[in-house]
Amino acid sequence: MTKKTLDVDYTSRPVDAEGRKSTLSMFMLMLGFTFFSASMWVGQQLAAGLNFSGFVWALILGGLILAAYTGSLGYIGAKTGLSLDMLAQRSFGVKGSWLPSAMISFTQIGWFGVGLAMFAIPVAKEILGLEVTPDSMPWQGYLLVAVAGILMTASAYYGIKSLTIVSYIAVPAVAILGTVAMILAVSRGDLGLIEQFNVGAKNLGVIAGAGLVVGSFVSGGTATPNFTRFAKSGKVGLITTVIAFFLGNSLMFLFGAVSSIYAGGNDIFEVMLNLNLFYMAVIVLGLNIWTTNDNALYSAGLGLSNITGWSKKTMVIVSGIIGTIAAVWLYWNFCGWLNVLNCTLPPVGIILILSYFLGKKDFTSATPVTVNWWAVAGVVVGAVVANLVHWGFPAINGMAVAALLYVIGRR
Repeated sequence: MTKKTLDVDYTSRPVDAEGRKSTLSMFMLMLGFTFFSASMWVGQQLAAGLNFSGFVWALILGGLILAAYTGSLGYIGAKTGLSLDMLAQRSFGVKGSWLPSAMISFTQIGWFGVGLAMFAIPVAKEILGLEVTPDSMPWQGYLLVAVAGILMTASAYYGIKSLTIVSYIAVPAVAILGTVAMILAVSRGDLGLIEQFNVGAKNLGVIAGAGLVVGSFVSGGTATPNFTRFAKSGKVGLITTVIAFFLGNSLMFLFGAVSSIYAGGNDIFEVMLNLNLFYMAVIVLGLNIWTTNDNALYSAGLGLSNITGWSKKTMVIVSGIIGTIAAVWLYWNFCGWLNVLNCTLPPVGIILILSYFLGKKDFTSATPVTVNWWAVAGVVVGAVVANLVHWGFPAINGMAVAALLYVIGRR
């Protein structure tokens, strides 16, 4: 009798009691998820447009909105043990779920590729002394992309256990080394942190700043159930998600802000180079990107598995190959498009949330329909509104429209 292969990533079934992880493991995993280098760019924008008080209030307001959104999804994932794609089957229908699965897979493969280039290009420039432009990059740069792509794809391939191990290594290292670099940068500056924040034209409002905070990770946050489904309980999933998003995002924004106002760079990597912390800079940059990239590829693998019916591991390899090959092109040409696509995922998340809380009694037991067209329409119209209406918070605008259409459809 052949032994049945155990799906440790629970691709098409709820996570059972045996598969649940400790609270500390969940916290480290979620904190690593939020260690996103692109968030440092947002920190740079916040520092350019806000004084220190405005910066803090933007973090608090945007963080509360982001925490409420991701915390709700984290609770649902932990309570049901279901991934984003399995939740989508119950909200959008079996074939209707292909839309959110395709959207999350496309954006996460895109960010995976951008992340690879965000590591390879600075290292090629600053450490190898290579000249890199949008039109050309030496072969050593492509080799760095390939090596990083293989390593990050491997950790996503081996699933949640591998992701947790990477987070246990990366989270303390990035947090400690990055904080040390910030303190050194401030101590060597002519002005204190608050005074340095006040230098320059400050033309960004707190509301607009909070919108940048929300937009920085609201798309990635939609994939929260993929990870919190391994939490011991709904309460643990909620608490670890909220705390991790507040801490992780705030730290990334602060790294980016301090980098900008003291060193004029985009991120903590350049601050460390200016402080002659050569090897620390490479370690922090690599680990910071790794913790988000393997999670992104893991979500892409789950999403494509839902569409194709192939295994998560197979689709992780396919996603990793695509992201690695396209990494440099994505970095130079696709960041703007990825930011547009970021507005398409919050409508998915709000429909998952409403679907669960409005139909909690039979959410996991009811037989899914083939397509819930109201849910599909909510995502499409919500995404259009989020991208075209610039008043307020684009992500919230999209969620409001999607929620309205979905509720109308239920009634």
